[in-house]
Amino acid sequence: YQAMRVTGSGNPLTPLDETLEGKLPQVQITTGAARGYSSYGNQIGLATGEVREYYHPSYVAKRMEIGAVIGAAPRTNVRREEPVPGDIVVLLGGQTGRDGCGGATGSSKEHDLSSLASCGAEIQKGNPLTERKIQRLFRRPEVTTLIKRCNDFGAGGVSVAIGELTDGLLINLDTVPKKYEGLDGTELAISESQERMACVIAKKDWDAFQKYCDEENLEATIVADVTDSNRLTMTWQGVNIVDISRDFLYTNGAEQHQKAHVASPVAGYYNTPAVTDLKAHWLDTMKDLAVTSQQGLGERFDSTIGAGTVLMPFSGLYQKTPVQGMAAKLPVLHAETTTASLMTHGFDPFLSEWSPFHGAQQAILLAVAKIVALGGDRSTAYLTLQEYFERLNQDETAWGKPVAALLGAYKAQKELGIGAIGGKDSMSGTFMDLTVPPTLVAFAVTTAHVDNILTPHFKEAGHKVLHVDFPRKEDDTPDFDVFKAQADRITKEARAGKVAAAYVVEAGGIAAAITKMALGDRIGVELNDDVKDLLFAPHSGSWIIETDEATAAAWAKEEYVTVLGTLTKEPAIKVAGTELALADLEAAYESTLAPIFPLTAKSGQGEAVAYIHDQKAKPRQAPAIAKPRVVIPVFPGTNCEYDSALAFERAGGEADIVIIRNRTVAELEESIQEMKRKLDEAQIVFFPGGFSAGDEPDGSGKFMATLFRNPYLSESLHNLLHNRDGLALGICNGFQALIKLGLLPYGEIAPMTADSPTLTYNTIGRHLSGMVRTKVISTKSPWMSLCKAGEIYTIPISHGEGRFIASPAQVVEFNRKGQIATQYVDLDGIASYDARYNPNQSVAAIEGLFSPDGRVFGKMGHIERTGHGISKNVPGKQGMPVFASGVAYFK
Repeated sequence: YQAMRVTGSGNPLTPLDETLEGKLPQVQITTGAARGYSSYGNQIGLATGEVREYYHPSYVAKRMEIGAVIGAAPRTNVRREEPVPGDIVVLLGGQTGRDGCGGATGSSKEHDLSSLASCGAEIQKGNPLTERKIQRLFRRPEVTTLIKRCNDFGAGGVSVAIGELTDGLLINLDTVPKKYEGLDGTELAISESQERMACVIAKKDWDAFQKYCDEENLEATIVADVTDSNRLTMTWQGVNIVDISRDFLYTNGAEQHQKAHVASPVAGYYNTPAVTDLKAHWLDTMKDLAVTSQQGLGERFDSTIGAGTVLMPFSGLYQKTPVQGMAAKLPVLHAETTTASLMTHGFDPFLSEWSPFHGAQQAILLAVAKIVALGGDRSTAYLTLQEYFERLNQDETAWGKPVAALLGAYKAQKELGIGAIGGKDSMSGTFMDLTVPPTLVAFAVTTAHVDNILTPHFKEAGHKVLHVDFPRKEDDTPDFDVFKAQADRITKEARAGKVAAAYVVEAGGIAAAITKMALGDRIGVELNDDVKDLLFAPHSGSWIIETDEATAAAWAKEEYVTVLGTLTKEPAIKVAGTELALADLEAAYESTLAPIFPLTAKSGQGEAVAYIHDQKAKPRQAPAIAKPRVVIPVFPGTNCEYDSALAFERAGGEADIVIIRNRTVAELEESIQEMKRKLDEAQIVFFPGGFSAGDEPDGSGKFMATLFRNPYLSESLHNLLHNRDGLALGICNGFQALIKLGLLPYGEIAPMTADSPTLTYNTIGRHLSGMVRTKVISTKSPWMSLCKAGEIYTIPISHGEGRFIASPAQVVEFNRKGQIATQYVDLDGIASYDARYNPNQSVAAIEGLFSPDGRVFGKMGHIERTGHGISKNVPGKQGMPVFASGVAYFK
């Protein structure tokens, strides 16, 4: 339910003519990787809580693409049993093809000049629509409690995913579902085709298991039997092509030994840079690739799907303070929870290059420090480690680098009393004579109450800013005892409500940290003159704390705590006679990567203000309905069904999710009839967000609209809206479907023409995810009965095709009739073409639209993604009562 993406790249600003032979340009690699990862994660409905790219010249050798995801399941849904002879192995999900031959194993190869031409065949083709179906299937306890053991498919394909499930297995490769004919037994056995699961179940449970898979529009096939042979056997076309003793497999092959030489680092890494011109040095620091804003990269990843995101990736009114980690409420169905997971990571490629031992220690220290800064308790945290090193071969010095890193990590774990669970490694980071920097990235995870989670941006003028530090020993390792004491003090003060904001110092030192904290709400800082020499000193892993004056005075008596200064209303940072305007710092901070990952589109021109219509829709005359029924169709690619159902249930409605099955013509016909029956029983139809049919071909919402043009469904939909006093609502992908059906703006299913209003690609040319301010323009709809005209709500957006287009004459007509429901507005509440506030550049800043009678409502903003503690680091009124208004209309 939440993901963190951590990557390593060479300088993407490197001129094209400096690209190495046999390599793609770094800008092409980093932008292409971002497109691929974000597209996949966004489609499967996985909130990406933090995106961080590390730039180091040695990642030109081979890009790093790692990260971590968090999942949760009720303990009662998990069954753990030993498979027994007679059990079966079911393969469910995607089909198998040659594109999966290579994949993860191919990525673990050393690269050379031929790799650019040869590695393309080793790229796995993802299928996010199928992945989403698997997610939905595995949220059903009646399914998971049938499963004794389960593996997903990764490196090695069938041979590993199924082969390691139990001791005795007879795998029939002829039964493995294929994308096309012609695959031989070896290809079927090793293909790493994605979106497949191998589940061990009792044979008696097969009929029930298959039924559940059919309901979720998933293919499921029996491919293996559990035996008492103690052998792994694979058959293809009636011949045993693999027949290996399990005892042999358990030997892990021949015993190997390797010498490693661990080199001592050269002293002097932690020297403080000489600063002659404070202002120039500060601005240059904010432009540095290790410090500069990555907001243009991060905002192409959906951060709010699942309605559980506690901390948006960018904090404050202006959404400019990057959050050092991620927090999300556990994904509990049909209920509320106050428990959130926290995850952070730590890494410094330049420190690791100097000393893998120190780099690994610092990675763990940073991850734990960030957990504390988010409001977590270090004593409850666990770690997982990911390593990435050069090809080792028989080189003793090369082997010494991962040995040193693991020794450093082990030392840090012992000192902190925190264990690492699992991990992942790759020893393939070599291209010709280039190697990646020694890389050990630490991830830390724990849970916390949502009310205890801290936000990182400065809050209030008059508050004091503290630097909470710890010493380093003569060998340049941290004093972990002091670190732990400081961490525990921060946690204690935070739980007492005395920490307004917390941030961990990383690259750029104290200067960069306080700048980032200041930009979120544009709160200035008056620094004490005597802290000037601390600003760029190496204090990575220490904390910047905002607190009240009395708490600061008491805290400052402690060793290694310094009062840096006082927060001010003036948007500037001042120290020792030097003043830096926050506007100048922000411009410097955002300038470096803007050519690669632009933050905003080019702003349009023109008047966008609409007339306010504060009339209310006429109430229903029919008898009240205690619990209105809401039908929610789920298409392949829909990913907002759970969030939307919960929103209606909170409002007092009864949500009915209907999955559209389309594997065969017969299943599609059955789904149409089921959908018709549900529509005829419902009072509301809701079209949820997502990527229906992957938004292909040629744009979003087409499959949804095409299906509802079916005569059975179009008749039922017409009756619902015009004969039974019903309502329709669509958000994001659902809004796009309503537009393509003609229900918006006309109120009737109608063919699209060349001049029909439409929704198209954002002018910035990428997905947009963040928070926007929208103003209620018209209340002439049952969907707005509990809203007031002129109210402004802060809501999430997440879309790639959200720009509303209509002719000037059409906009005038919408305005006159009160069909413009909501508009994007600036901080003064004025509708605008300013791309900071109208990010997709919708005409007339239109965010939501009604049909002429107000029964149909479509909008881009995800108002279903709300709740207690959600998006708590972006101020503004949330919880737009659209769902409650729709339900109230029938009561």
